Amino acid sequence: MKNILDIRNLLKRYGSFIYTGDRLGDLMMMEDEIRELYKSQLLDPKEFQSALLIIRNEMKMEEERKMNANKR
Repeated sequence: MKNILDIRNLLKRYGSFIYTGDRLGDLMMMEDEIRELYKSQLLDPKEFQSALLIIRNEMKMEEERKMNANKR
């Protein structure tokens, strides 16, 4: 996995389509779904760690975008 699109496609394979219109909310829901897939032993530890890292990086970037937008 290299980006958030890869994670979306992974979740789609398991029937999970996430889009609420709130990017940060979507990322939080994706993290929850990834955790559930890992708990169900559908993801190996490497996939799980990679997905979490990508999601957390995206969350950090989104929070920074919101903070910069509020400063303007």
